[in-house]
Amino acid sequence: MEENSIAVGLDIGTTKIAVMVGREDAYGKIEVLGSGKAKSLGVHRGVVNNITQTIQSIQEAVQEAENTSNKKIKNVVVGIAGQHIRSLHHSDYITRQNSEKVIDEEDIERLVNQVYKLVMLPGEEIIHVLPQDFKVDGQAEINTPIGMYGGRLEANFHVVVGQVSSIRNIGRCIKSAGLELGSITLEPLASSDAVLSQEEKEAGVALIDIGGGTTDLAIFKNGIIRHTAVISFGGNVITEDIKEGCSIIEKQAELLKTKFGSAWPGENKDNEIVSIPGLRGRDPKEITLKNLSKIIHARVIEIVEQVFLEIKNYGHEDTKKKLIAGIVLTGGGSQLKHIKQLVEYITGMDTRIGYPNEHLASNSDTELSSPVYATVVGLLMKGLVDDKKKGKTESQTNEVFEPKQKISKPIGKSIFDKWSEKFRDFLDNAE
Repeated sequence: MEENSIAVGLDIGTTKIAVMVGREDAYGKIEVLGSGKAKSLGVHRGVVNNITQTIQSIQEAVQEAENTSNKKIKNVVVGIAGQHIRSLHHSDYITRQNSEKVIDEEDIERLVNQVYKLVMLPGEEIIHVLPQDFKVDGQAEINTPIGMYGGRLEANFHVVVGQVSSIRNIGRCIKSAGLELGSITLEPLASSDAVLSQEEKEAGVALIDIGGGTTDLAIFKNGIIRHTAVISFGGNVITEDIKEGCSIIEKQAELLKTKFGSAWPGENKDNEIVSIPGLRGRDPKEITLKNLSKIIHARVIEIVEQVFLEIKNYGHEDTKKKLIAGIVLTGGGSQLKHIKQLVEYITGMDTRIGYPNEHLASNSDTELSSPVYATVVGLLMKGLVDDKKKGKTESQTNEVFEPKQKISKPIGKSIFDKWSEKFRDFLDNAE
């Protein structure tokens, strides 16, 4: 395989920073060449709050990935998330000068660029503009208007907005860690690429990615992303509750959660007890598993109810918008015992745990097919797709756009790629 067919995904999370190096094998699966992870010390709820510590953690994870893959890492695909991300819906239109001429990519690009000019709150910037459906001269529910005739082109958009300073800080960390920013993508989008099937996206599905600092939601229907949200609670809040509720240190609380924790208190008997060693010669502490799961249960209910509110805000109860494929849980928090059953109980929707193993080659390390690595696998997949696109673009020097029939799905992505380029230039020119 050529050196340039290798891609690298970098997931800057609240709990861990993960790096994955890989390439596509002969069967179209991802062959993971190496990976690395480090404890994330400078990130709080998905937002960088200590540049120096974040740079050190990135370098540590990159070093491990370089050692295991025997490859020098330079260019990375990075995910953005965090509590500063929000989304909104917007409708816009353009009037075409010549309605006798068919609608082409330039018309759609003009319409999308118009949305980018929307005035946001101070310090915010539009990250992503995703067309939902189009109208041509009043004719509604058109997925792809290319090739049609019309004077007025309208569209409904899903617009994702983030804080400029937070995004800039991520860029600064990557640059200072000696890396180049290949492209930037929304973490819920990356996770969805790794764990959702096209059938689920068509039928309607809600992806809930429970990370350490935040819980990300991405809703798909008819193959298009319809709604995104970031809930500023994640697995770390559960750990914090256990720490406070049982009066123990954070390390012990995390261990209790992962080893004995359950989201369903009914299954534990009152006499099931765990003994925690005391600090510096103090007596050990005895904690009942029933109490432990009560603490976890209360916080998980809060997280799931907030996510379910977002699903209802999207309009899941409307017959046309019904999410037939239900819910897919991923991220580290999805490994909590009985969380699937609790989500089904609260939402009344079919639920499964999403593993990224479907895209990985059969000889991959089993640890990498854990939901914890869903985002970084998705970022690696994005990097491989970008490389393919780059290869095609270089070989088609005469063509400005991709062939017309392909425009229906990649519109949002190509616009997003342009934004990534703009953002890279902005970082390069920054003092």
